[in-house]
Amino acid sequence: MAVQVPLWHHYLWAIRSRWASRAQDYQRAEDVLLTVLERVHARDPRFLVDYSRDLEAAQFALRSSEDPVDVEVPLRVDAEALLIEELGAGQTMDGPLSCRLGVPREAAGLEPWMTEDVFTASPDGSAKCCGHIVPSKVLHVLKDLLVAAIVHCKHHGLITPGSLNANSLKDEEELRLSLLVSSGWRTICFNVVPVVRRKHRVPALEDAQRAPGFPEGSLRRIISQEVALVPASAQLWRVSTDYVLTRLLSALDSLPGHRLDSLSILDRVNHENWRDGGQSPGLTFDHLKTVLLWASVLFPAPEDWAELQGAVYRLLVVLLCCLATRNLPHFLHPEHNLLPDAGLDLSALYQRVEGFASQPEASLRIHVTHLGRSPPPRISHGVKALLQLPASDPAYWATAYFDVLLDKFQVFHIQDKDRVSAMQSIFRKTKALGGEDS
Repeated sequence: MAVQVPLWHHYLWAIRSRWASRAQDYQRAEDVLLTVLERVHARDPRFLVDYSRDLEAAQFALRSSEDPVDVEVPLRVDAEALLIEELGAGQTMDGPLSCRLGVPREAAGLEPWMTEDVFTASPDGSAKCCGHIVPSKVLHVLKDLLVAAIVHCKHHGLITPGSLNANSLKDEEELRLSLLVSSGWRTICFNVVPVVRRKHRVPALEDAQRAPGFPEGSLRRIISQEVALVPASAQLWRVSTDYVLTRLLSALDSLPGHRLDSLSILDRVNHENWRDGGQSPGLTFDHLKTVLLWASVLFPAPEDWAELQGAVYRLLVVLLCCLATRNLPHFLHPEHNLLPDAGLDLSALYQRVEGFASQPEASLRIHVTHLGRSPPPRISHGVKALLQLPASDPAYWATAYFDVLLDKFQVFHIQDKDRVSAMQSIFRKTKALGGEDS
């Protein structure tokens, strides 16, 4: 007698069956791009090739969406010798630091970065700084190198004809250089970004007790890594924590349970249902990844992730409260809200997410023949009441849930124990999510 596979696991297995082919497609496309970047390095040794991208390949395989993939091109420069001139809080997505990269006077080894194509001399005659490395100039040089490298690789048969489309390089205003690379029937968009790697404090991770739910040893290794300074404007650089967040996601994969499985399921539902197969604007994989990182802190116990459906609902509870309060904080810089820049109809999106939470079976299909008519809701009225809080009235979330979400990240600074207890009480209710009706 055949064993009936639960619907959630059937859906997950269908998604997993595509992981290997997606990883292979990514690696083939990346090989094309690396071939071009190797030629860029050969023409101008100031631009290096980063071969350590296994985590990005695994993350691409995990997701269903086809959002662009950032590829960092490290600059061959002694970042510790540069003068980091901070200009206060930035308005970019990824962090609070905007800065200029100054070249100190009489600095040894920085001569390649004092040439006119990437450098602007300081007009004020500063005693410490003779000028700055300018992002717009670096991008212009890298773009010209990419064009020349693509022509060379095509002429010498180093890449397959038609495998790379560089038309998007014509855009002069972009802070990333987009290349479309074909891999079989799939086309992957790579955003090529010049970066300066240097040591930089990550206060949110320096105290492992602030991030329960992550392996402590992994956190120590992650904060010891360099971060990237990427172009923020024509003149300014900013801190990018993309690599740190990718490492955090990989650390979660080392733990038992369904953390990454729940992310993969929601990304698939988001792509197919909430974004109409990728045709409509909506949440990105990075949004959902941030939700998982917060959920892992808020639900640190291994048993919270032991059951697949319950793991998915932990992400849903965090996501719904973020949509209701119109605030999804950056995981490493909680003062920055990731939702306003997305340009989304959050009320409509809330209704879609709530509809899935109330009746998930209608969306848990890979093919139209997998399900007939939609079955009735499978969750209790009490749970449904928790999830159906109106997006137009976020007062409940704000007072009992989400205003504490940020504070819990700095739990040792919280003085109001009643608020913490209230939040934990709400979380206990979610233990029943995905289980039997109460």
